Amino acid sequence: MGGMSVFRTKTIEQSLADTDEPEYQLKRRLTAIDLTVFGIGVVIGAGIFTLTGKVAAEYAGPGVVFSFVLAAICCALAALCYAEFASTVPVAGSAYTFSYATLGELIAWIIGWDLILELMLGAAVVAQGWSQYFVTFLDEIGITWPAGIGPSSSTSFEWDHVNVPALLLVVGLTTLVALGIKESLRVNLVLVAVKLFIVLFVIVAGLFYVSGANYDPFIPPAADPVDSSGLAQPLIQWAFGLQPQTFGILGVISAASVVFFAYIGFDVVATTAEEAENPQRDLPKGILASLAICTVLYMAVALVITGMVPYDQIDPDAALATAFRDVGQSGFATLIAAGAVAGLTTVVMTLLIGAIRVLFAMSRDGLLPPGFGRTNPRTGTPVRITVTIGALVAVVAAYTPIGKLEEMVNIGTLTAFALVSIAIPVLRRTRADLDRPFRVPLSPVLPILSALICLYLMVNLSLETWLRFLVWMVLGFLVYFVYGRSHSRVGAAARAEAARTTV
Repeated sequence: MGGMSVFRTKTIEQSLADTDEPEYQLKRRLTAIDLTVFGIGVVIGAGIFTLTGKVAAEYAGPGVVFSFVLAAICCALAALCYAEFASTVPVAGSAYTFSYATLGELIAWIIGWDLILELMLGAAVVAQGWSQYFVTFLDEIGITWPAGIGPSSSTSFEWDHVNVPALLLVVGLTTLVALGIKESLRVNLVLVAVKLFIVLFVIVAGLFYVSGANYDPFIPPAADPVDSSGLAQPLIQWAFGLQPQTFGILGVISAASVVFFAYIGFDVVATTAEEAENPQRDLPKGILASLAICTVLYMAVALVITGMVPYDQIDPDAALATAFRDVGQSGFATLIAAGAVAGLTTVVMTLLIGAIRVLFAMSRDGLLPPGFGRTNPRTGTPVRITVTIGALVAVVAAYTPIGKLEEMVNIGTLTAFALVSIAIPVLRRTRADLDRPFRVPLSPVLPILSALICLYLMVNLSLETWLRFLVWMVLGFLVYFVYGRSHSRVGAAARAEAARTTV
């Protein structure tokens, strides 16, 4: 009976043993510094160049600094849960693998399916953002990219229009990722260094143009709520009539639910658990250190931009570049565009790696065809999965209208965060004997709080996003019940054991 149960679990011991199989073996080459850089590489992206100013202008004014702190606290709760799991079960697959050991195969499949959605769409959306900054950067240095093969402002599908810069970026990064994880992270290290230099330069240079008068009031008085209707309205508004607020204390809290998404990506560090040299020690360090560094940078940028320009005059589309142009430093726009190009390159690469590692773990478990996930002996990477993911992301990035699928990234992430948080107290109860090099303090209170916060943020997403998410989940259930359930290695082992017992 256990062989066919959709809630069968995979033991921690079996998960660890699978990492030693030659045809599915990844190389352990990453240090705590590699993992921290990896985390910063994916978290610091378009958010620091655009989202900070947009949220200050529309929701919280200079009080957006507090919004970043609130969002960081929310993320830190989820990060603590990820850190405990990653140090206890240092296996590729992140939340998928953790859930397989605790909540059962079907829940693990749902999370894996979620993560693929989050990471693949995330990579495609950021690649589109990269293409806009790339074309802007070329314009700044006097080169005009042909409009017919660049990013389009259209919101409908145009099959005769290809976003060539986004396509070329994904193809190039897929090739790099296929060559090896260490090689990918060497390039990532250089680009993260460039990105951090430019962010720090913006912060320091911006301080010279800060006016104290722009901080008064620091939290502007409450204004009208966000106006939305139909499928664009948040689920919580449709169900309970609660509208997101702007400005005032409630505006700062509403802004926290928006800027939360600037932090999405730190969980990708956990997908590389199997490639860390000392995962029990280094994974918690990498996850928590990258989150802490990114929080400080976001707060600093928020303080600078709201100090340079009155919050109600900030350009929400290009906040940093416009802020410097407004104070007579238009030359900095070139530097900021270069920083965005470098910054978004690392985000796309890291999201690609995350998607590949989740699909690899699912393939190794037999929930997807096993041959799909075998690693190349020379590169130590699953080349077939890498090429497949890269091709899908390239097509979506090249043809999908910009801005169509951004919220889909968020709902997949939050679902995974919530289920990982719930799984911590479950595993504490069912496997109290496990060695836990890192432990979430105040369990089960903090994990439950983390799950509730994630649920709150999810109900603030639009009805349209929820409907698309449900369609994706129905497709996932079909794949699982048609193929994964009957081909699962855990199920096969359970059936073999039952047959031996019967004999």
